[in-house]
Amino acid sequence: MTYDFPYRSNHCYCFFILIVNWSDFWYSVQKLITINSFVFWRMDEIQDPFFLFSYFKGHGDGLHLAWSRDGFHWTALKNDQPFITPLAGPDKLMRDPFLFHGQDGLFHLAWTAGWHGKGIGYASSMDLVNWSPQQFLGVMEHESGARNCWAPEIFFDDVQKQYIIYWASSIPGRFADTDHTGDDGLNHRMYCVLTPDFQTFSETKLFFDGGFNVIDATLVKDDNRYLLFMKDETLDPCQKNIRVAISDKLFGGFGKASPPITGPYWAEGPTAIKISGHWIVYFDKYELNEIGAVRSADLSVWQDISDQLHFPPGGQHGSVMKIPFGRVKHLL
Repeated sequence: MTYDFPYRSNHCYCFFILIVNWSDFWYSVQKLITINSFVFWRMDEIQDPFFLFSYFKGHGDGLHLAWSRDGFHWTALKNDQPFITPLAGPDKLMRDPFLFHGQDGLFHLAWTAGWHGKGIGYASSMDLVNWSPQQFLGVMEHESGARNCWAPEIFFDDVQKQYIIYWASSIPGRFADTDHTGDDGLNHRMYCVLTPDFQTFSETKLFFDGGFNVIDATLVKDDNRYLLFMKDETLDPCQKNIRVAISDKLFGGFGKASPPITGPYWAEGPTAIKISGHWIVYFDKYELNEIGAVRSADLSVWQDISDQLHFPPGGQHGSVMKIPFGRVKHLL
C-alpha cells in the first residue's frame, strides 16, 4: 500500500512516498507513519513564525543578529559576532541598526553613524552575509545648525509605493519652547526623506512633532492605522520613557502621544511587533544594559514582561521583524 504525505514549503507542494508492507510488524510501521506524518506533513508550520532581531553591542561595533520562534527566547547568530562592521561616516560607528526586509527582496540596513554629524549609514544585502558598499547619506546637510542624526528607520508606504527613512535631529532654535528640556541643549524632532529605490531621495521634511523632545521613533501599521512608538527624551522634568501616538494617515495625522507605557526606569530604542494578538514593544533599558519589553492587547493597558525575555547579554537598541524561514535558514 502506498501513502502520500504532502509537504508544503514556500507555498509549493511535494509528495513523500512511504511503502507499507502489511505484516505482523504493523505496530512498528504505524509508528513510522506517525513520525513521517509529523515531520513532513506541515514542516512549514514548524518553521513559522520566525523572528529576527538586529542590535549592536559596546560603543557601536556593527550589526548583530538574534533569532527566536516565540519572541521571548532569543539566540545570537554567528556566535554573536557582527555581520557587518561600520565603514561609513567620519566616526565609523554603527549604533541603533534598523533592518528592513523590502518589497524588492533586499534587506535594507540603516544606522546611527556618529554622535554628531548630518548623515546616517546605509547598506543593503540579499542574504545578510554579502553587503553592498556602505553609504553615508547626508540627509541633514542642508541644515547648517543640525547637530545630529540619530536612530534612522525605514518604512514602506504601500499607498505611494515608496520607502520612508526617518530619524531624530536636533536644530537649535527650531522649537525654542522646548530647547531647555534636553541633555546638552539637544531638542529633537523626527524628520524624513522618501525614496523609491534608495538611490534618489526627496527633500528632507518634518515627520513628527509631538510638542516635546523626541528620539527613537519606530513606525508600524495596524490594519488601517499607523502606530508610532517613541522615546520622550525630556530631561527636565525627567521622562526618558516610551510612548505611542496613533494616526489613520501616515503624514500629519498623529495625535497626542500616550502616557508612558514603560516603567520607572530609563528606556529607549523601542521596536514593535504583533505576536498572537498582542503588541510586544522591545526596548533598551540602557542604564541597566539589558533589553526589556512590554505587552498589550489593546494599546492601552501594558504589562511589563521583561522578566520573561532571554536575550543575548549586552545587546542594545535594535529592531525586530517576522521573516520567512527560507530567507534566513542559511544563517543557522
